[in-house]
Amino acid sequence: MKTLASFLALLLLASAATLSAQDWAKTRLDASPRHHEYVPLTHDGRTVQALVVYPEVKGKATAVVLIHEIFGLSDWAKEMADELAAKGFIVIAPDLLSGHGPNGGGSDALPSQDDRVKAVSALDPAAVLADLDAAADYVKKLPAANGKIAVAGFCWGGSKSFAFATHRKDLGAAFVFYGTGPEDVSSITAPVYGFYGGNDARVGATIPATTAAMKAAGKTYDPVTYEGAGHGFMRAGEDPGNTNPANTTAREQAFERMVKLLNAMKAGSARIGTRRDALAHSATPACHAGAGSAATM
Repeated sequence: MKTLASFLALLLLASAATLSAQDWAKTRLDASPRHHEYVPLTHDGRTVQALVVYPEVKGKATAVVLIHEIFGLSDWAKEMADELAAKGFIVIAPDLLSGHGPNGGGSDALPSQDDRVKAVSALDPAAVLADLDAAADYVKKLPAANGKIAVAGFCWGGSKSFAFATHRKDLGAAFVFYGTGPEDVSSITAPVYGFYGGNDARVGATIPATTAAMKAAGKTYDPVTYEGAGHGFMRAGEDPGNTNPANTTAREQAFERMVKLLNAMKAGSARIGTRRDALAHSATPACHAGAGSAATM
């Protein structure tokens, strides 16, 4: 009996810890002073729900399309959108699982993380691009927007950010967080900035080939690897339960880098170099059209 009671107590503690790990992002989001709203994006007979977060600024703002991880539009993805808005950008985060959950619901309607992972993995790539187009079209035309848009994606969304750059011609920049590159990069017009964990061998192994392809095509690609950080460091680095300090360092440096690049894009810099962060190094030399070595920032 005592053994059973001890087991149940440990199970309850583990459940509470898991719940706490899931709740920290929502707690931060709920405390945000910024305006959040959900909007329906209708296209091709389909409706996509999207979160829009507005910055507290006086002038018109650059817009960012945020692409969620393989876990769907989670509380962390929403909190990440709020963090970017806090830096002065309008952020739209479409729920790409809209209509794929029970009773036509989206990410929140799916009962488990495994269900969300399976659903995201099964999404049609062309349909994802169409959903992202709808999000970009909507946010670009907002009265509070200045007409400039960028895309930022994480994990699965990082790969989709790179793919969107091959598809969308009016992007000012594409930010790829630990995502892989597409096979054909010839149609990319925006500079692509990569953010990778040093302890993410699966994704890291793809960087040299992507760098070579982008260089051969005369495109701007600037990958930075953060030593000691793992896959998903942007989320893990701000999770109170994180046990890897390198994730926290990488998260802080990568976020700062993205904000600086977005501000430079807003100011009209056509091609922005990269600063090598104190505890980071480029996995491969940055490639820019007409240049063969990394620039500094």
